[in-house]
Amino acid sequence: MESLGYNILGAIITIIVAFVVGLTYMGLSRKITARVQNRKGPPIYQNFIDALKLASKKSAIHHGFMQHVGPAFMMVTSIVSVLVIPVLTNDQWFSNLNFRGDLIFILYIMFFGPLGMALGAGQTGNPNSAIGVTRGLSQMAGFEVPWVMALVALMMQHHTTSLVDLMDIQQETGTWMMFSSPFAFIAAVLAMFGMFRYSPFDIVGAPTELASGPVSENGGKYLFTLMSSNSIFAFAKLTLYVNLFLGGADNLVLLLLKTFAIYLIPMLYGMISPRYRTEQSIRYFWGWPTIFGFLALIHALVF
Repeated sequence: MESLGYNILGAIITIIVAFVVGLTYMGLSRKITARVQNRKGPPIYQNFIDALKLASKKSAIHHGFMQHVGPAFMMVTSIVSVLVIPVLTNDQWFSNLNFRGDLIFILYIMFFGPLGMALGAGQTGNPNSAIGVTRGLSQMAGFEVPWVMALVALMMQHHTTSLVDLMDIQQETGTWMMFSSPFAFIAAVLAMFGMFRYSPFDIVGAPTELASGPVSENGGKYLFTLMSSNSIFAFAKLTLYVNLFLGGADNLVLLLLKTFAIYLIPMLYGMISPRYRTEQSIRYFWGWPTIFGFLALIHALVF
């Protein structure tokens, strides 16, 4: 019973930490981007103000059942994702719900969030939403290929589908998998550009073209739910990358340093890159990222 209580409390704290860290990273991104562009930019805590403002508002626009379910589906998926991923190594509160075979489950669950959002946006009837959904699902078909190949390569090389086992292997050998499986790491990082949707892969929202795309008809608590789920999902993905390739972290400070270092890669790349068209995005992911994915699979078979 005591262990169950620790797990429940750890799950609640994990969700709160994911929400706060995700919004903070988004705020830092806006601030750093502004400074690079010689602007002052909004304060780092601006996203928290926006979230509170949205949560306090009501939306008078309703387009049917799926518009309600879409944001809720996205939120549930992001929470399940972050709860399956261990946040800290060897920690009683933050081990969460991981299990043997959880990498395969993570591959599936990370797909359902955007799918739920697509169903919700599709019922609004807004053409900007429909175009954004089409672009998003098309881009997912691009970056999922090298991402899955990278994970399969790790499973083949180390003969396990458990995320905890992969973390333990890195601790036992003293070598991060970004060094022991370099091709898988490169393929995963290149695929990550599409996951975070910074330029040049911001074709889904594309504010100057699509008025934010799938979220065009969502405001108030709907937009708050989507904003919250995106922040939690971002933390989940960053923590997953740290656990897979950077050996995990045994304290929150180290976790924040590693996750922010990973987060800087797509953020800084986006500052110098103009937006791709949809076909250019897919062609990119099926180019070098997929080639490195093949090399990762060959490396796993040989070594």
